[in-house]
Amino acid sequence: MASDALELRSEHACFGGMQRFYRHASRAIGLPMQFALYLPPQARAGARVPALLYLAGLTCTEETFAIKAGAQRLAAELGLALIAPDTSPRGSGVAGESDAWDFGVGAGFYLDATQAPWATHWRMESYLLHELLPLLTATQPIDAQRLGICGHSMGGHGALTLALRHHGVFRSVSAFAPICAPAQCPWGRNAFTGYLGQDESTWGAHDASVLMGQQGSAPYPQGILIDQGLADQFLATQLHPHLFESACAQVGQPLTLRRHAGYDHGYYFIQTFLADHLQHHANRLA
Repeated sequence: MASDALELRSEHACFGGMQRFYRHASRAIGLPMQFALYLPPQARAGARVPALLYLAGLTCTEETFAIKAGAQRLAAELGLALIAPDTSPRGSGVAGESDAWDFGVGAGFYLDATQAPWATHWRMESYLLHELLPLLTATQPIDAQRLGICGHSMGGHGALTLALRHHGVFRSVSAFAPICAPAQCPWGRNAFTGYLGQDESTWGAHDASVLMGQQGSAPYPQGILIDQGLADQFLATQLHPHLFESACAQVGQPLTLRRHAGYDHGYYFIQTFLADHLQHHANRLA
């Protein structure tokens, strides 16, 4: 199968649009990759529509957001396509791929690894920016000039860092319970050591709080939206939203960081506040 050939695994009518699941051979990863694509009814009628790239977290797949978040109904009303890639390479044969997900290494972290044995296949940043998005904007009714990015947990880290590293690509950004300072938490330090090596001076290029602090001006003057549950079991040890909040204040980046009593780290939390995120992106991608 050529890398630009999309294999349609399944499709399902949904709120007047179509939820599809695809597989293709990835040049960047060197392995087959899978992703979900929701096309709203406006796209099926022939319009080129804005799209939201959603990055999921540890232990998730390309199916998690499509099945658990309940995003399609409002996306159909807003005319917003939803792209949800798998989180990571699979089937590489690298020792530790399948048994280290909860600790970070093995999960993609949405960066390009530089260290063996991960560097061959763990190239998620290149895959998303230089392969998947160009492929979809070339073959699907998606407007390449109207792309937003959102994510949860590890995917929230990916959304923030990729938005800051590629703000010419993305016009809007939001996150749910993101890992905001991975260089200062166990998940991130373990992953960065494995993927990027022992030299911590290289880690800041993939740390949202560091990247934001290096901005000369607000990269997203229309604002960034983050929701965080206060009953999240990972808040104190892994997520550190206050560090990203401080970095935004330092450079004058408008940030709406909402802290919600009683909400944990899971998809019930995401379902509760997802409509606000979809509207946030639709407003900025209009």
